[in-house]
Amino acid sequence: MAVEPVESAAAVYILRHGETQWSNSGQHTGVTDIPLTENGEQQARRAGLVMSTLRGSAVPPYRVFTSPRQRAVRTAELAGFTVDEKVEELAEWDYGDYEGMTTAQIREEVPGWTVWTHPSRGGEGADQVSDRADALLARVRELLPCGDVVLVGHGHFSRVLIARWLGMPVTSGVHFGLGPAGTAVLDHERGEPRVNRLNVPPLDV
Repeated sequence: MAVEPVESAAAVYILRHGETQWSNSGQHTGVTDIPLTENGEQQARRAGLVMSTLRGSAVPPYRVFTSPRQRAVRTAELAGFTVDEKVEELAEWDYGDYEGMTTAQIREEVPGWTVWTHPSRGGEGADQVSDRADALLARVRELLPCGDVVLVGHGHFSRVLIARWLGMPVTSGVHFGLGPAGTAVLDHERGEPRVNRLNVPPLDV
């Protein structure tokens, strides 16, 4: 699959971590610090090739931030990035009592449950997640005049970042896909925030 580079203006590059055992089985992984699978490590390396092609520049990103969880940090390293800072704001949604459970298991107790529509008992609420995303994006916007910013994190929270970049509520994250080691690119068109690329998969090489 050919990947076309994005426009030359500075952008936010969001990279979801590669596959883990729990992402493969559909278990909700918030605070649990589990490693990448062997396949996840390969995905991360291939995502680095995607990122390089999308950026179309030999100049390193101005800043690379990761979630503190090892699956995100390792993904960044394997993708070829030097991590500037591990930031708790990039951590995954805290699922509370539903940590490690699949959606099907949660729905045995709460019919119709999704993270987008129902509370996570003992975990973060949508308002808390929204505030965290907004704080991170405010910091990122201050850095963009200096160059690209790369954020390496998790599935649900990355989708929250996309929604909040567009000024949409957290619950709108359900409309944006981002698979393991998938990349999204956020930038502006004539001053308006946009999604330039969404869910670009790791290249098969």
